[in-house]
Amino acid sequence: MSTPTDAISLVCTVRDEEDNIGALLESMLAQTHLPDEIVVNDCKSLDRTAEIVKAYARRDPMIRLVHGGVNISSGRNSAILHARHAIIACTDAGLRLAPTWLEHIVRPIVEDDADLVGGYPHPAPQTTLEGVIAAANYRDVHELATRAFVPYGQSTAFRIDVWRAVGGYPEWLDHCEDIFFANRARAYGYRIRYEPRAVVYFRPRATLPSLARQYFNYARGDAVGGLFGTRHAIRYSTYATGLALLSRRSHASALICAVGASAYLKRPYRRFLTLFRPTTVTAMLDGIALLPVVRATDDLAKMAGYPVGLLQRYVRQRRPPASD
Repeated sequence: MSTPTDAISLVCTVRDEEDNIGALLESMLAQTHLPDEIVVNDCKSLDRTAEIVKAYARRDPMIRLVHGGVNISSGRNSAILHARHAIIACTDAGLRLAPTWLEHIVRPIVEDDADLVGGYPHPAPQTTLEGVIAAANYRDVHELATRAFVPYGQSTAFRIDVWRAVGGYPEWLDHCEDIFFANRARAYGYRIRYEPRAVVYFRPRATLPSLARQYFNYARGDAVGGLFGTRHAIRYSTYATGLALLSRRSHASALICAVGASAYLKRPYRRFLTLFRPTTVTAMLDGIALLPVVRATDDLAKMAGYPVGLLQRYVRQRRPPASD
């Protein structure tokens, strides 16, 4: 039985999620270790999301629907402000929690081995393109286990005191707010731990345009939040170097580019052929052909989004503070 200091509020913020909110709530209610409450913050949904949550709340008093916020950061903060308990477990709409997710995500906190815990977001592709997108963009369970691990907002837990100390999620950020939050917690000296057994399942983007929008926004969020500047600079310089080599139209330059591209795509190809193994030869060949296209789509979207974010950051910093 939970003690007051170990009681758990499972929170999420949603907006226009009528097609998947039921699956998320069902997976919350099917946990091997149930939370003490489930707080769903509706962020101005225009569809039936709120009505569906209300229907679940009528059947199970553990569920509470609250309202607040204008983006995912302020929505998360609103959900946490309404939470009644000391441990916050956080997830997002569009996901399905493995039955033991909550048990594993909070255990390091309950046992005082960590202050902030992140789980493993497991892609669950349903098409060849989604499998390629998953292979290109999402590290496997072992690759995430690094000292620089940063918990994602879709699968994380922390004591509410951590959230208070770092000032909550940054409401001026529409994207990458979870990375900013975790980096700030690390800077404050809080212990961060990766728990690979805390699994959430999600479906990758289904089309190249939706993928491009996703990574454009991620890169824009990086720039606004001052995140990963070196990583983006390396991407620009790598592509610039590649274009310069190709412009020489020599066999040596083409060979250098081919070797570089092969090294860049080696790990995504390995993931595609092992983790997201195609079921037919046609699907395998389609995936092999699609992977460079997906990687290029990711990179071009990031290179387009980052300068937009830099401009937004500059405007934000130049804007005079609001008067009281």
